[in-house]
Order: sequence, then structure tokens, then C-alpha cells
Amino acid sequence: MSHKSNSLKQLALQRFKKNFWGVFSFYFIVLVGLVSVFAYVFAPDNSQYANQMHLAIHSEKPGFKVTMLTIPSKINVEQSVFDKLFFGKKNTDTEIPISSYVVKNNELEYTEYAADGLKGAEKTIKLHVFPNGAVKDFIKEKTFLFGTDKYGRDLLSRVLVGARISFFIGFVAVLISLIIGIFMGSVAGYFGGKVDAVIMWIINVTWSIPTLLLVIAITLALGKGFWQVFIAVGLTMWVEVARVVRGQIISTKEMQYVTAARALGYTDLRIIVKHILPNIMAPVIVISAANFAGAILIESGLSFLGIGAQPPMASWGAMIKDHYNYIILGKPYLAIIPGLCIMSLVMAFMLIGNALRDALDVKN
Repeated sequence: MSHKSNSLKQLALQRFKKNFWGVFSFYFIVLVGLVSVFAYVFAPDNSQYANQMHLAIHSEKPGFKVTMLTIPSKINVEQSVFDKLFFGKKNTDTEIPISSYVVKNNELEYTEYAADGLKGAEKTIKLHVFPNGAVKDFIKEKTFLFGTDKYGRDLLSRVLVGARISFFIGFVAVLISLIIGIFMGSVAGYFGGKVDAVIMWIINVTWSIPTLLLVIAITLALGKGFWQVFIAVGLTMWVEVARVVRGQIISTKEMQYVTAARALGYTDLRIIVKHILPNIMAPVIVISAANFAGAILIESGLSFLGIGAQPPMASWGAMIKDHYNYIILGKPYLAIIPGLCIMSLVMAFMLIGNALRDALDVKN
């Protein structure tokens, strides 16, 4: 039985490897996962939430370059390497976009950057502010590959950091939906009768409520925040899993190997966990991939409505909300870039779901 199980797994893996879009989507999802985990390593702006604002250079086009003056702060912030790596740097320095500068009489004279051909304010600062007076180490040209948003923040950094919410909400929501859905579906399908009737009533009531409305209600009950959204989305996605598991168990529980397990005196828990669930996980895996995509879309919708991840936290949905009106103002990339990110990640999960469905189909 073990040898047969292993051979079926190898056969499914071989089928999956032959599916170009499935393999491509898998590697794309792995890449997005790595970027979301190590976002602050890849982001040009590694401050917390990539929230370094420069209002003088707001809404600039992709590839925009400017000279940036960094004035070091005297405030020392102790931060561990782990904290910097995964949660960003607590930046207390002041960054000022400038158009020109000159060093005179132990002072730095600089002109602040101003858009549309205007001349910025001229200011001076003592050189002793900079360690050892090395002012040139604090003046560097900065390139914004994706341009800047309406607050002058680096759009590329915001997109990279925003991937974390969209990616991890899929994992948390699917995990919650699997735990609740498999439990409810297993109990309903295996025991049947009144237990099945009660659970199906709960499923039907939950199913009849619009998903977005239910998520909004749960979010408002738990409060606005990062983890509240994760939990709210997960609590609305278990119904589909429960229905699939229930149907699979109803059609499986009368098979010979289950009857043999009962004859050997195994407990109901062991029969469900050890004998039935491993044989019905194929459709559950496929629906989980679809739930990943659904969770990303729901979170984006919540952020667009303003009840998802709260500012200054970066979120693709919130970025679209902040800039959708720029589509008619000649700067559509501010909303299109995060929109394409959502679309590509959702498409990848849908494609890998289709590939898994084909690979795990025993009829082929």
C-alpha cells in the first residue's frame, strides 16, 4: 500500500512538471514569497513600512532621479539585526531632496528641490552636524525606478513591502479555513444524521451571507488592523472546504478499507485522520489554491475600502485606493503597478490550482 501511494505521488509530480504554466506559477509564487519575507533587504527604502516621505518629489515618473541630502540625527535607536531585517529600520535621519549645493566657510549651502521649473528655498547648515565634517558621504543621487507616490515615497519599496500582506494573508486565511473546514466537513460527512443537519445549517447560513459583507462585519467586531483582517478572511473561507470534505467523506466512508478499519476496532478519529482524509486531500489541495487567490482579492478589496491594513502599512489595495484618481490625471502607473501585482499573484495561484487539479486527477 505504501509503495502504491509513493508511486501515485511520483506520477502526480511528473504530471505537474509537464505543465509549463503550473511550474512557472510555482516558481513565481516562491519568488514572491521570498520577496515578501525579505522585503526590506530588496527595498531601496528600508525604513519601517517604506514610509520615508518627500513631498517635494511627489508623483514623479518611473526612473526619476534626484540628489538626496541626509542630515544625520543625534538620536540613537537601538535595533537588533533581526528587527531591521524583517520589520525595517527605524530611521531618525532627515532626507531632503536638493537641486544644488556648495560648501563655504564651514557651512553647507543647499537649494531644496522644487518641481515644475521652480526654484526651491536656499538654506545653510553647519558642517559639524556631519560626522568628521564628511558632508559628501551624506549627499547621494537617488533613483526611483517605479517613481514616487503622492506623498513622495518610493513606489518600488512600497510595492515590495506591500507584497508581504497580500502573500501572508493567503497562508493565514487558508490555514484557518482548512482547520475549521476539514473539522466541520469530516464530522458532518462521517457521522451524518442530526450532526450533519446542524453543521449543514451553519454552512448554509454562512454561505448565504455575502463574503465581503461578512468580512466587514468581522473586521469591525475585531477592530481595524493587520491580524484582524487575516482572521476575518480565514473565518469566511472555511465553508467551501467543509462542503468539499463532507461530500468526499460521504462517498468514501462506505468503501471496503473503511469497513475493514471499523472491523479491526479502530476509533472514529483514527479512521477519519489516518484512513479517509489522506485519500480525499486532492480536491482540498486544489480548492486551497483557489482560496489563496480569493483571500488576496478580498484583502485588496478591504484595503481599498479603508478597513484593511491601516496606514502607514503598505498594502497593494490601499495603494490603488490612494491613487486610482491619478488614472485620469495622466499618471495611471501609480494605480496600475499595484493592480498588476495583485493580478499576477492571483493568476499564479489560479494556474497552479489548475495544474494541481490535472496532476491529481486519477482518471487521466
